Amino acid sequence: MAKITFLGAAGCVTGSKYLVEADGKRLLVDCGLFQGNKELRLRNWERLPEEPATFDWVVLTHAHLDHTGYLPRLVKDGFRAPIFANAATQELCSILLPDSARLQQEDAEYAAEKGFSKHNPPLPLYTEAEVAPVLERLREIPRGGSFTISPQFSVRSHDAGHILGSSSLELSITENGKSTVVLFSGDLGRYDQPILNDPAPPPRADYLLCESTYGDRDHPSYSPYDALADVITRVSKRGGVLVIPAFAVGRTQTLMYVLRQLEDTQRIPHLPVYVDSPMAISVTELYQRHREDHDVEFTREEAGGDPLNAHKVHLARSAEESKQISNVNTPCIIISASGMATGGRVLFHLARRLPDPRNAVLLAGFQAEGTRGRALLEGAKTLRIHGEDVPVRAEVIELRQFSAHAGRSELLRWLAGLPAPPRKTFLTHGEPTAASALQNAIRSQFGWDVTLPAYRQSYNLTV
Repeated sequence: MAKITFLGAAGCVTGSKYLVEADGKRLLVDCGLFQGNKELRLRNWERLPEEPATFDWVVLTHAHLDHTGYLPRLVKDGFRAPIFANAATQELCSILLPDSARLQQEDAEYAAEKGFSKHNPPLPLYTEAEVAPVLERLREIPRGGSFTISPQFSVRSHDAGHILGSSSLELSITENGKSTVVLFSGDLGRYDQPILNDPAPPPRADYLLCESTYGDRDHPSYSPYDALADVITRVSKRGGVLVIPAFAVGRTQTLMYVLRQLEDTQRIPHLPVYVDSPMAISVTELYQRHREDHDVEFTREEAGGDPLNAHKVHLARSAEESKQISNVNTPCIIISASGMATGGRVLFHLARRLPDPRNAVLLAGFQAEGTRGRALLEGAKTLRIHGEDVPVRAEVIELRQFSAHAGRSELLRWLAGLPAPPRKTFLTHGEPTAASALQNAIRSQFGWDVTLPAYRQSYNLTV
């Protein structure tokens, strides 16, 4: 009998991995890193409970590291089969995975140099050399239409509206001449947002896996343009620097778009904007190339110039260019990864700017439990960075308007588009409170059978 096993994103937001088995074949949907608290991060160092060499294929919903970042370990531990993804996701993986490895190596080297790690020597989860075999296994699937993986599995992609290339996957499973459909929502984006198309209406499905990141709350209705303009004006007037930890894929591009709009309408001063993330710079170039994801308005604006560049933008690719930003003592905006302040160059900017009350940190996306971003959000007075406790005197601001994840009502709107109720709905990618709240809302509004799967739990799928 066909079955699904939840190897990640169950009871938490990250670590997406779903093992689907049918007729002796094994397909892994997504292969992401766990992020957040120490207990979750330690799972990345554990060998999977299922042997990677026995997996026949991997298929990806999109390129974010909590959906792809474990691939180098999977291959290192014996996986030797194709990894299917659309063209945009493949190209993003070719940027994100080497960058992830490079940051891990740099963090390990810095920890060794400063002596603040408990491990001797501190090691990266994987190296840049271990990424190359992953990229060699990538195989392209179409953005639309059905793609046959094997006699047991075929997949059809639907636009998820989350980041470039993001898809909901309609997986058809055939066993003993009978078929069933499992729909993986992937990460669902938002409606009526800049740059990307809205999430496509979902198809009929026998089983549904739906994300629940914001299952317990909606995003503020206050205009993101007004909110960001207020923050920038306030911080610049007091002579401060605005630091924005931002995911290199999606969030950085949206922020740059909104900054340009605010500048062009003279709602904010033309401040220097430092994009300190080589990955984000490369990703922005991909956004400009993959126009199949662009909505009508963004396509029209592209004809008149580059809507993803502020007027005084400075792109910091090298480590030396990044270090020079620390010497800037006049109002400016720094956009740098990672988005939850779990690592990367943004840590150096936070260490430099947090002690000054004139400055501000803008949290523009989801902050998982156990991350530095979550600590700032919850009012931490100090932040542990590179082995030192940095005092938090800067203003900390959350603008969830910039989230790339659907809010509660948007999730329900997408679910309402299903042509018929699924036999069973599994809620994943949510902390327990958020998933439980969405479970109750779905039961109340639709009367569906909704389950919150546990980590490593398996369910039979009737074909």
